[in-house]
Amino acid sequence: MNSKLSIGGIGVFVIYFIIVALYGYYVYKKKSKVNDSKNFFLAEGSLTWWAIGASIIASNISAEQFIGMSGEGFFAGIAVAVYEWLGAAVLILVAVFFMPVYIKNKIYTMPQFLKNRYNGSVALIMSVFWIFLYVFINLTSILYLGALAINGLIGGDYFHIVMICLAVFAIIITLGGMRVIGYTDVIQVGVLIIGGLATTYMTLTIVGEKFGVGSEAIAGFKVLLREAPEHFHLMLAKPKPGASQVDINKYLILPAVGMYAAGQWISNLNYWGCNQYITQRALGADLQTARTGILFASLLKILMPVIVMLPGIIAYVLYKGGHLQLTGGKDSAYSAILSLLPPELKGLAAAALTAAIVASLAGKCNSISTIFTLDIYKKHINIQSSEQRMVWTGRIAIVISMVVAVLFTWNDLLGIGRAGGYTFVQKYTSYISPGVFATFILGMFWKRTNSIAAFTGIIFGFLISVFFNEFAVKVFGPETILYTAFPNMDGIYEIPFFICLSWSFIITVLVMVGTSILGPRINPKAFELDAQMFKLKPSSIVLIVSIMLLLIAIYARFW
Repeated sequence: MNSKLSIGGIGVFVIYFIIVALYGYYVYKKKSKVNDSKNFFLAEGSLTWWAIGASIIASNISAEQFIGMSGEGFFAGIAVAVYEWLGAAVLILVAVFFMPVYIKNKIYTMPQFLKNRYNGSVALIMSVFWIFLYVFINLTSILYLGALAINGLIGGDYFHIVMICLAVFAIIITLGGMRVIGYTDVIQVGVLIIGGLATTYMTLTIVGEKFGVGSEAIAGFKVLLREAPEHFHLMLAKPKPGASQVDINKYLILPAVGMYAAGQWISNLNYWGCNQYITQRALGADLQTARTGILFASLLKILMPVIVMLPGIIAYVLYKGGHLQLTGGKDSAYSAILSLLPPELKGLAAAALTAAIVASLAGKCNSISTIFTLDIYKKHINIQSSEQRMVWTGRIAIVISMVVAVLFTWNDLLGIGRAGGYTFVQKYTSYISPGVFATFILGMFWKRTNSIAAFTGIIFGFLISVFFNEFAVKVFGPETILYTAFPNMDGIYEIPFFICLSWSFIITVLVMVGTSILGPRINPKAFELDAQMFKLKPSSIVLIVSIMLLLIAIYARFW
């Protein structure tokens, strides 16, 4: 089947582009204070709960999910949905416990939290860490995977042109500031959900037709359950002696009980609760608006695996049955699925994919700009900087960060394609997660934590993560009381990175506690907490209960 977009498909895509561009321009001209730095970086007090929730999801769901998670769905099945469904549960914790601390203490950036709670040195170190992470891991992976997918959809000869177009579109939106990003994300997430669900629905009907059970989506889903039952288990068994390399590779990225015990919780809590890229949407709002927006995002998060993971399983079943060809590895699964769509729907699918990519690129660039301008430039380079100069500094940072990301992605210098997009992001993010999350969680809820402990935790957390991931097997061997290592596809023994993350976090917390015990019982910079901060309104309780019941039902069915 022809993989190129039809004239009608191109028309749908162009209409999407025009709507987003015009609405973004309207928001910029009518609602933005162009030279107000807090408005530009944070859209302070102007985003509604639905804009906050939609923006969080639009920024989170990107090529990493559409391409990377579909690829892992093709390879490992529904178990990869743990990232989404556990993320929904974690968003509840963030809404209930994290946001009150941030909002009461007027925290606008994550480095500001570290400065207020600890000192400027800790904040500066983490500012540099975050900028490097966002540029060299997040921006590069989104650009690479996004260009790979859209290039496959339009014929396969335009990888670099697509990459530049995505970068330019994202820069245009980002230059308008956080308010433009937040409100255009409402359109982006709408296109993302409608286009994504339409893609999943249509490909399920194709499965039904190919396997002779009719053209109903439900019939197609039943075919998936029948043809790939091993792809519908949320818990993967630990490989036994003699296990196939395929089963070992699955366990290395999704280590069953091990990742649920600690690793996934730490990764998700760090991402959703201590990440400028996510929290920035809510930090300018009042507490109830922020909470409702985050809980709305949690509700939307439950739906995401249907859009970004299930197509991978569909691709696997069609490929296994000889009804689909893959031109590359697992990360080509989503592009292959899109090639099966009717011509008139390919434009909608391309628009949904582009919406996810551009929204995430814009969100990342805005976070880079915010951290650099407010926490590095304003505090360490030009303390007397005017509001207008800060806004322009932020815009320059946006352009430079995107140019650097394009240069590193041009020939895949970082090896994103070989590692698998989603695993690439998760693994290398996990190098800094233990130290960062330990520093935040102890800083919020243990008054004894001091700046020496924070500095030690950030540096030690990174070093111990590198040790577990790269050197532990060489030093201690493949089997210890802490871990079991398995041979990867190159025959090199490695520890599942979620197990590495778990032990790195636990050891880092112990080191930080030991360091803090040497100091005063209450740090003068500790935050004041009271029970009223965490009290919930009835509407929030209803949302939380609804989300938890949905998650319980899902896990009861597919455990």
